[in-house]
Amino acid sequence: MSDRIDQHRDRIEGTVDQAQGRGKQAVGDLTDDEQTRTEGQTDEAKGKGKEALADAKEKVGDLKDKLPG
Repeated sequence: MSDRIDQHRDRIEGTVDQAQGRGKQAVGDLTDDEQTRTEGQTDEAKGKGKEALADAKEKVGDLKDKLPG
């Protein structure tokens, strides 16, 4: 059960990081602030990584469920 909770937490955090990243990129674009734009790109990439981790955990969990015994 804890594994599923971790997966959901990773997925939610990933989604939040991506949204924050897109927001920072927009602010950076509007203010012509390259540092803020870059921070936004980094946050968005971090979020995508967390979602990928959640996907991998889910696949491993599914495989574990299919194992006999």
